[in-house]
Amino acid sequence: MTGSKTKSFYIHLVSDATGTTLQSLARAALSQFEGIDPQERYWPLIRTQRQMSRVLENIEKHPGPVLFTFVEGAMRKVLRKHCEKLDIPCIAVMDPLLKALSSYTGLHAQGVPGLQHVMDDDYFKRIEAIDFALGYDDGQHLKGLEEADVVLVGVSRTSKTPTCIFLARRGIRAGNIPLVPHVPFPENLLHLEHPPLFVGLTESPDRLLQLRSTRLRADEHNKLDRNAYLDPENIEEEVRTAHKFFKENKWPIIDVTKRSIEETAAEIMVLLQKRRSKHGT
Repeated sequence: MTGSKTKSFYIHLVSDATGTTLQSLARAALSQFEGIDPQERYWPLIRTQRQMSRVLENIEKHPGPVLFTFVEGAMRKVLRKHCEKLDIPCIAVMDPLLKALSSYTGLHAQGVPGLQHVMDDDYFKRIEAIDFALGYDDGQHLKGLEEADVVLVGVSRTSKTPTCIFLARRGIRAGNIPLVPHVPFPENLLHLEHPPLFVGLTESPDRLLQLRSTRLRADEHNKLDRNAYLDPENIEEEVRTAHKFFKENKWPIIDVTKRSIEETAAEIMVLLQKRRSKHGT
């Protein structure tokens, strides 16, 4: 669409819960289109007619496609009717999934707003996992790390911390240990009777150099040895040594050079699932 005029429009995301799933779905769909400039209007926790009225007023003021995740019938009806009057799309993004599951299980969806966010065991499991990730970040603590579900290992700037936090939000206890030149890896962790899943993260030397340069520019008070930290030959040696170490220990290796945090975490979750299936847990 080179040379084409950019199409600007509003898109309204309306949810009776936090709306984070709705946002992810909408952004994934919008990313498939070139030459658009969508103005996102985010309306979470809409559970009363009064709240809905404010949303409808804004939709009327700024018309555009409406995506929603309501399960409560009356609220859906009001929203749909208003959109029909304005002649704009109104899409219930959860409906195809709920219908398919209902057809398969022979059960009906409960229709309770925000049901996925109730404070059940899974909720507290996620909170515990986040606390775990923060407590075992960057190798700051090693005692108790054997309780992790997964431990990420890699040289500096291989996205270990953000990946751990992402996994924690899925209820997975994740810790990480940096590989630092001339600092031996904790030997006791290599001989655990029931070790967590260790995953080696690697990245291209060129990308690491770029990330490290950005990090140091942003943090002028960093105490790292800048010459060694940014030396291309040193970085290449770090990457080679790390890769060899991962291979020696038979750990799965993920190259994060062209991966988002979400993609890396997704692959780790698959590895974890395979491991649990193998051990019957």
